[in-house]
Amino acid sequence: MNMSIRKILIVDDEEIVRYSFRKLFREPGFEISEAANGLDALSAIKKDSPDLVLMDIEMPGLNGLEAIQRIKAMDPQLPVIIMTAFGTSERVIAAMKYGAFEYLEKPFDVARLKAVISDAIETRRISDQDKKFEILPAADTHTGEQIIGMSPAIKEVYKMIGRVAASDVSVLLTGESGTGKELVAKAIHRYSDRSDKPFIAINCAAIPDTLLESELFGFEKGSFTDASHTKEGKFEMADKGTLFLDEVADMSLTLQAKLLRVLQEGTFERLGSNKVMKVDVRVISATNKNLENAIAGKNFREDLYYRLKVISITLPPLRVHPEDIPLLTNYFLSRHCKEMKKPQVTVPPETMEALLRHTWPGNVRELENMLKRALLLSKNNVITPDLVHSEIQTNAPVTKDQPHPAYPSLIPDNMEDFEGVLFKHVIEKVEKEIINKALAHCKGNQVKTAKFLGISRAMLIERMKNYG
Repeated sequence: MNMSIRKILIVDDEEIVRYSFRKLFREPGFEISEAANGLDALSAIKKDSPDLVLMDIEMPGLNGLEAIQRIKAMDPQLPVIIMTAFGTSERVIAAMKYGAFEYLEKPFDVARLKAVISDAIETRRISDQDKKFEILPAADTHTGEQIIGMSPAIKEVYKMIGRVAASDVSVLLTGESGTGKELVAKAIHRYSDRSDKPFIAINCAAIPDTLLESELFGFEKGSFTDASHTKEGKFEMADKGTLFLDEVADMSLTLQAKLLRVLQEGTFERLGSNKVMKVDVRVISATNKNLENAIAGKNFREDLYYRLKVISITLPPLRVHPEDIPLLTNYFLSRHCKEMKKPQVTVPPETMEALLRHTWPGNVRELENMLKRALLLSKNNVITPDLVHSEIQTNAPVTKDQPHPAYPSLIPDNMEDFEGVLFKHVIEKVEKEIINKALAHCKGNQVKTAKFLGISRAMLIERMKNYG
């Protein structure tokens, strides 16, 4: 770095925590100041102009979430790293929404902590002259559907939701089927300035192409044989709100062209009408397919791809974050017990072990459906291991002719669709799988993952960005 003295403000009501930071950064080049609460932190920032703030989220009086909003109003470019001993999805999303640089849980991994601090100070140096930061509105207190998980992989999703929610940019959600893409789309809408407007979802794969156009854009009475009345489409219904296009890769090229026009100009016509209609809609799309391969195969428009993918969020498969399975199990069983008016059930350790061993090709959706069936078949309010084994077939044999489900064939059956890009496709597929597994093995710690893989952290971060 080009900064001779790096000034760090530590905000925590516990003296032992502040002492630990003084000890950690006692080498030359650092200047540490302290505050025991949010109000003192605001005074210290005015007085000392620090390069970085590390702040506890749970403090008496003005807490971390309230303080960060005040700090960002004073100095939008000042990076704030939020610290806590108790991380929840609501707090992670709220902290990132208010502009936190990062969210760290106690006790800290020192290498990870130093790497984040280094990145934050460097970001401060680079963007010090940028005055375009927008202060975000207060957190939504919505308590409906929620994303469940506390693993590093899922917390990265929380952070991305917090970062993109307040803007109106298009978001592309990718990931395997059953990973919860619609839940993420709803969360982005819920934390956006459009939260009081409609959220409209449509599955492009579930509707025949001949009907999808009328579903999206509506139609006038008499525009086709069965058009006995005028009907507004999903774009009109979502005006001023959010439209979620699930399985967007299944849309025909003709419809893709019409969708592109709406994204570019905000206008369209109903079927059977020449009247141009204007709408203000934020589009969030999702797919479980590789759109770059679809572009190479001439099945998806490249210009539409870049319009949809202003921001991309990739949802991790359940096998990458198995540590969330107990939380998910508890959530689903509690919810379905309430819906079925059944007493709460017990999950013995043997049953949980079986759940943790399974690779879950159907991801979170498969886990929920399996638990729901097991709940219906359970006796004496216990989910016994046999109910789980019968559903997931944990010990099913793998024949010599069949690749293990966790390691499918690397060479696609439709090789002709990858002419000219086959080698690149296979290499990227292997590279992405290795990075996913290494990140899971190192519990999301980038420093450890880079060392484990034998590559630089900069290369790891580059690859993680490339693969979402």
